[in-house]
Amino acid sequence: MNYENIVSETTNGITKILINRPNKLNALNKDTIQELHNAFKDANEDDKTKVIIITGSGEKAFVAGADISEFADFSVDEGGKLAAQGQTLLFDFIENLSTPVIAAVNGFALGGGLELAMACHFRVASSNAKMGLPETSLGVIPGYGGTQRLPQLVGKGRAMEMVMTAGMIDANQALNYGLVNHVVEQDELLPLCEKIAGKIMRNSSVAIGKAIKAINANYKDGKDGYKVEIKQFGKCFGTEDFTEGTTAFLEKRKADFPGK
Repeated sequence: MNYENIVSETTNGITKILINRPNKLNALNKDTIQELHNAFKDANEDDKTKVIIITGSGEKAFVAGADISEFADFSVDEGGKLAAQGQTLLFDFIENLSTPVIAAVNGFALGGGLELAMACHFRVASSNAKMGLPETSLGVIPGYGGTQRLPQLVGKGRAMEMVMTAGMIDANQALNYGLVNHVVEQDELLPLCEKIAGKIMRNSSVAIGKAIKAINANYKDGKDGYKVEIKQFGKCFGTEDFTEGTTAFLEKRKADFPGK
């Protein structure tokens, strides 16, 4: 599929999605959100894709925020619809994908950009990365899941401070907070993400998808994560991957999993 604002390529089991609006510091507008949804949906449905890596073009920004010009004159109802549609179409959609998604944060990840990174299953940052939710400085609050995912990742107190001050933290502080898993120099960012993806791809895609569902359940209102884990654990016993994995272990050989 041809896109105007992103580039999506699949090689050796990894689909790399590049947000390609460098002149706008890769800011998210309506068209880009729709294109990202389409790219993630296609990658998730592609049997060849085992891991998805998302990053921004250039060296300055992952995503420097949402395109404010699109909603500066919105009404109350339009603002609510903007948040609801964006969360459903992209942010919640990514979080609940069965294919692992790694955010390679290569610079500024602000507002909607940090919310996009937080929707991914985990994050790796370049040493020049800066992260924050500056929405309160514009008279609004994060609307793409930021008030929910940030406390889950860094704790309530730190999330409150970041949102209230509208300030940025650097990559090392993000690492200390648990917001990112690793920090490396920019030229090492994608290679490290690819190395981690390689480790993921050795394991069962089917089991990983079920693990994502079980882990996410712990953060859903009205969900008993333990019951979801039990159900997903049981489902694994009916898969070809379980048969192959246990057989390979007993035969003292490397498992060759069938795939998604």
